This record gives sequence, C-alpha cells and structure tokens, in this order.
Amino acid sequence: MERRLKLGTRGSPLALVQARMVAAALEAAHGWADGTVEIVTLKTSGDRIQDRPLAEIGGKALWTKELDRALLAGETDLSVHSMKDVESVRPDGLGIAAMLERADTRDRLIGADSVAALPEGARIGTSSPRRAAQLGSLRPDLLAQTLRGNVATRLAKVEEKAVDATLLAAAGLERLGMDVGAPVPHDVMLPAPAQGAIGIDARSDDAELRDWLAAIDHRDTHNAVLAERAFVLALGGDCHSPVAALATVEGDEIVMRAELYAADGSEKVSDEARFARDDRETPAAMARTMLDRAPQSIRTLFST
Repeated sequence: MERRLKLGTRGSPLALVQARMVAAALEAAHGWADGTVEIVTLKTSGDRIQDRPLAEIGGKALWTKELDRALLAGETDLSVHSMKDVESVRPDGLGIAAMLERADTRDRLIGADSVAALPEGARIGTSSPRRAAQLGSLRPDLLAQTLRGNVATRLAKVEEKAVDATLLAAAGLERLGMDVGAPVPHDVMLPAPAQGAIGIDARSDDAELRDWLAAIDHRDTHNAVLAERAFVLALGGDCHSPVAALATVEGDEIVMRAELYAADGSEKVSDEARFARDDRETPAAMARTMLDRAPQSIRTLFST
C-alpha cells in the first residue's frame, strides 16, 4: 500500500498495547507490511493531571480531546480509544468506525479474594464513581479513596499499603499480561458501559480508511457497545454519574442489564431488557424509565 497510516494514541503502557493490537489487526487483514500503520503517541490532559478525580477536571474529554484535535487537523489518520473513556457524543467530523472483539468485561479486585472478604473499614482506592457507589451498596463500611494513575501505579499503591485494595478492569490487566487480582462476577458488580472494548476513530469523510477499518470491526462487540452508549446518552450521564451497563448479543438480539446508583450507593435502580441488535431506541427508553422511577438521590446525578 502506498499510503502510510498514522495511528494516534495515548502514551500509557496499556494504550500502547492497544494501539499495537489495532495496527497489527489492520496490517494482517489487508496483507500490509509491518510498519504500514505508524503509532503516534500524544499526551492527554488526563495523563498530565493525576492528583484529582477525572470527574472534577473535565471528565472523559480529557482522554480524547488531544487525539481528536490531531485527527481533525490531519496530523493523524485514526485514533485508538478504550471505549469506556469515549464521550457519548463525538465531535463533528469524527466517528467510531470499528471496534475490536471485546475482552473480559469484569473488574478485578486487587487486595482480597472477594468484596465480601475485605476487612471491615478497608480503604479502597478508586477514581470511579461507579465502583465507589457499587462498593457502598455492597459494603457501606468500606472507605473509597481517590486513586488515579496507570495500572502499575495503582498496583503499587496496594503493595505499599497506601490503600487496602483497588479495582481494575480485567481486560486491561490481561492485555498487559498481568494475571493478578480476583475477578468480580457480574452479579456482584456490573461493569462500566463499553468496558473491555477498543474503538478506532476516523474522520467521517475518509471513506477509504473507513472501508479498511470495516475489515477488522467485530460486529457483536460494536452492536453491544452501541446499545450501552445509547443508554448512557439518554441518561445524560457523565463521569460524575454512577452507572453500570452490560449488553450481550444472543443471536439477532441483545440482552442488556443496567444499574443506576446514588453517589454513596445507598440507593439503586436496576433493569433488564431484550431487543433487536440494531435497536437503539429501546436502551434509550430503558434509561428514561429507570430515571422516572429512581429516587431523587439518583435523578440529581443525571441531566437528561
């Protein structure tokens, strides 16, 4: 191929692994030579600011806006994202063109064999409102403490006893080759919407590239993640909002479970729905119905 593609990514170890996965998948799918897809590392605001919760300093856009700027400016041709970090509405001129097959969607608990096994009053390091609320719902005695940084940083905080435990996405740990922690079953903690999925962004007007990306798109993953994102969009949720959702493809249908929480986990609303795999209105209606029957402590966290 004459065209050399520049793939924009964050510079964390996990982001680079994911970028290499995308580059390798594209080169293999089209028989391109190694290096046809060049990885371009960009530093995001989310990487630079590590001392405050993400929700307080701009939310998910801090992971994506520098990648989006470079892509729109033509400095890169495509970007790779962890889909759970991508805002529900993408900037004009961009759009997720493909997703790799989703990995393990569960969280892993580092520091104990299960949530039930955590000692009374244990300090749990997390910057996720969802995880903090879920832990508060399961174990009101637990103390959530803000903990940010890459995977190695957070694991080190547990090793150093700065916190007693932390929760990390199983998919990220597996991609880094780390077999650590205890998987948390979905019936204990549902994951964040789009957890475990890698998305590839491209300019809307780059038809040639979008055609190439279609060859590596995993349809079941794409359909499931779009359903989860339709649910979040209808909620008006953001990084301040403790929301969990998981869509699973079963033939031509999707089964989706979802939960909304009060910030401290003291109240919770759950629901489940089955719908066609290309149906985006049902998950959106599900979100609206859940908010309608949610207590004020939950409704105030969303801005529909």
